Formats: sequence, C-alpha cells, structure tokens
Amino acid sequence: MLVSTFDPFHNLALSASVAAIPILLFLLCLTVLKMKGIHAALVNLAVTFLIALFVFKLPIGESVGSVIQGIIQGIWPIGYIIVMAVWLYKIAVKSGKFDVLRGSIVGISQDQRIQLLLIGFCFNAFLEGAAGFGVPIAICAVLLVSLGYKPLQAAMLCLIANGASGAFGAIGIPVGIVGTFGLDGVTSMNVSMMTALTLPIINFTIPFLLIWLIDGFKGIKEVLPAILVTSTVYTVAQALMTVFVGPELADIIPSLLAMGLLALFLQKWQPKHIFLLNGREMKTEKHSAGEVIKAWSPFYLLTIFVLIWSLPVFKGLFAEGGMLAQSVLKFVIPGSSIGMSVDLIGATGTAILLAGLTTTASTGAISLKESVGLLRKTVAEFWIPILMICAIIGIAKLMTYGGLTVALGEAVATTGQVFPLLSPILGWVGVFMTGSVVNNNTLFAPIQATAGHIIGTNPSLLVSANTAGGVMAKLVSPQSIAIATAAVGETGNEAALTKMTIKYSFGLLAFVCIWTFVLSLIF
Repeated sequence: MLVSTFDPFHNLALSASVAAIPILLFLLCLTVLKMKGIHAALVNLAVTFLIALFVFKLPIGESVGSVIQGIIQGIWPIGYIIVMAVWLYKIAVKSGKFDVLRGSIVGISQDQRIQLLLIGFCFNAFLEGAAGFGVPIAICAVLLVSLGYKPLQAAMLCLIANGASGAFGAIGIPVGIVGTFGLDGVTSMNVSMMTALTLPIINFTIPFLLIWLIDGFKGIKEVLPAILVTSTVYTVAQALMTVFVGPELADIIPSLLAMGLLALFLQKWQPKHIFLLNGREMKTEKHSAGEVIKAWSPFYLLTIFVLIWSLPVFKGLFAEGGMLAQSVLKFVIPGSSIGMSVDLIGATGTAILLAGLTTTASTGAISLKESVGLLRKTVAEFWIPILMICAIIGIAKLMTYGGLTVALGEAVATTGQVFPLLSPILGWVGVFMTGSVVNNNTLFAPIQATAGHIIGTNPSLLVSANTAGGVMAKLVSPQSIAIATAAVGETGNEAALTKMTIKYSFGLLAFVCIWTFVLSLIF
C-alpha cells in the first residue's frame, strides 16, 4: 500500500463500497452487458485508475507505475507461460504425437465421460500441480475439443475441474508461500493440514458434477464405479499428502495415482452404454507401448523441467549472490517507487520452452524452422488475451498499492464472530481480481490471520478458507476465462463462458463459507 490511508472517507463502509467498484463493474461488464473480455478489462482499468488516483490519493507516478508493473508481469511470466504451453501443444500436434496420445486415451475407453475423468479431471490436476498459471486449462481444454467436445463446453469443464486442484498449483506455492510471511502461529504446514477439512469434500464432489454436466444423473449412474475410483483415490491421496507431507506434491501424486488406477480399473470394467457426444465412435489406429510412451513425451518433459525449475537448489541459482543472479533484471519503474524483478531464465515459461525445444530436437517429424513458425503463430493468436491479462493485473496492482484491497479486507474483518462465514469471500475477491491463489494469499492471508487472533478463531483455518474461497474464483476469474477462451479459439466469447461457470463458482463458494463457519465453532 503506497497511500497514507485505506479509508479516504473516514467511513470504512463507504470506502470499502467504493473499493468494490472494480469487482462489481467487471462482473457487470461480463455478465449483464456481455462485453468482450478485452473491452471489459480496459474499461475497468481506466475506472480503477481514476478511483485509485482521485479517491484513494495514489500519486500519479505510483498509479502509472502500478499499471506498468501489471503490463510487465502480464507479459512475463504469465503471458510467457501461456504462449509456451500452447506452443508445446502445437508441436505435439504437428509432429503427430498428439494423434497417438489421443488414441491412447480413446484406447482406454471410447466413452467420453471416462475421457473427461481422465483428461478434464486427472490430467488437469496433474498439470496444475506441475505448472499451474493456466497451463492445465489451456492444454486440457484443447485435448477435450480434439475428442469431440464443443469449445466453450470443454473450457467450462476444465475450469470447474480446476476447482479440485487450484489450491496446490505449481508445486503447492499458494499454500507454501504462507510460511514466508512470518504470521503468528500460522505456517504453511498448519494451513495445509487445515485444507484437509474442506477441500476433500469438494474434490470428491467435482467428478460427479463434471459427469452430471454432460450426461445428467443417468450418466452418473452408468459410470458410477469409474467416478468412485477417481474421486476416492484423488481425494484420499490428497488429504493424506496435505496432512502428513505438505502442499508441494498435493496435486501431482494424487492425480497420477487416480489416473493410473482408473486406467487399470477400466481394463476390467467398461460402462454398458458407450456415451458419445456426436454419436460416432472415434476411430484410431492401434499403437505399440513404445509409440504411446513417445507420444506422451512432451508432457513428461514438461513435468521434468518444471519440477527442476521448482527445486530450491535451482531457485537458489537466481537468488542474490547465486551463480545466475545476473539473469534476473531488477529495476525501479521510472517516476515511481515500485520495484520490478524479471527472471529471464528462472521463469516457469523457460522450463516449458526447453520442453518444446527438446521435443522438436528428439523427433524427425518437425524441423526447428517449423517449430519457430508455430511459435510465431501462437504469439499472433494470443496477443489479445495477453493484453487482457496485462490490464487485469494492472487493476490488481492499482487496488493493492492504492489501498483498495486493504479497505475491503478491513471492512469484512469488522464483522466479528460472523467473519468466518465471510472469510472465503475475501479469498474469492482476491483471486477474481488477480487470477492467482498465490497473489490472493499474499494480499489477504495476513488480514485473515490477524482477524483470527482478534475474534479467537484458529488463524490457520481462516487462511485455509482464504485459499479455498480463492480457488472457487478461478472458475470465473477474468484471467482464467481469457486463457480458456483463447486456448479453444473462442476469444471474444468471454461473457458466454463466464455465464456458463459463474453459478458453479458461487455455489461452491457458498458451501466453503458455510462449512468454514461450522468449523470455526469447533476449532
């Protein structure tokens, strides 16, 4: 916060109401006015800029600097990650690996409800744990479209499925980062353990919801054994990981176990009625085990490189005094006091870049020239979504530095013993505006912990509620919506996708709110 006060009207309720305008305006633009995402983002950026500058008195230099910081971070690392992830997918398609990969999935089951469990839920969770930052939504939505799902339908399903894994994206960073704040009585392990009181219920339910969305209760009945295998294995494994190990592998191990055990189960059992969205079975060639392993290699490589990039030893190379510290550009944005740090090599996008280059080099089906051409095409396709993301992050920065987020947090925290009921809403707001559970916890975890100490509720419970509530906002966060629509070639239809997902976001949020309040009476 770079302003003298977060309460410019000396009336917290009024100040918080004004601070909420960017959030309400965004929802209004996307749902009622049905504006394109890029137009909604730019209008909102202008309105937020004026509110921060003239109402909350953020100096002009800091206001402009906030927007510049948002633009830079929207391009690097977020835009970088998105472009690299889609580029890797295009390499897999061009090289022929994708057809074999798709065939390996269809070979497990022709039933498209089963394929949704394998790709939309299990593989989605795996990529969330390995990479995060929109990678699972982009890749899995495209995979589903290639299997016959309608573009916006595929995007919606992947967004909803992501609600089971978003809390532990990118090697558990959203929860792991809490341990760096030095909060009294709150550690990342405490929060990780507390998530096991809420998230397993949601995790177990989401596979049922996914099948219901495409085939109703009839579909649930027909593939119930497969749903139970997926839900039970993933839910139990993640609960055990979060309680006894920590957040780092809480997506990766459970998703691999669920995918593997579901594939084994399907060798012995298949639904009596094969559900096909377009009424036709997808014909695929038979491939050897070696060919299937090679076809999945882009994603093995993605995982390996991202895991290396996430290792503390590797990250230490880019820290102050590290061997590669010079590759991190650090500067202060001119005219402001806002510092920037741009990690050229240590960014997750570089790990995906290496996966793409290695895939290109290891197959003769695509040349380096063709691969570079695919990269140019990807950049051309994604410049509008990335511009939208830049605007959204600019809004988030203006709200943070201008004190708008603090005003919202302080207003909610004044509710006393009712606060646990509203605690997840604060998390939802944080992710809706920033698109990131990491940023959400950075903004609001200290407020949640402080409120917990004041009202006598376990502060780790409230920080976990902040995390869980935030995950429910990923379903409709403008940043997530922009990534999803761009991935399936539906840029400009952000309003339609938001309308498709928002009721599920609110429904899951309502459950988290009520359940957190119940838990607050116990802990």
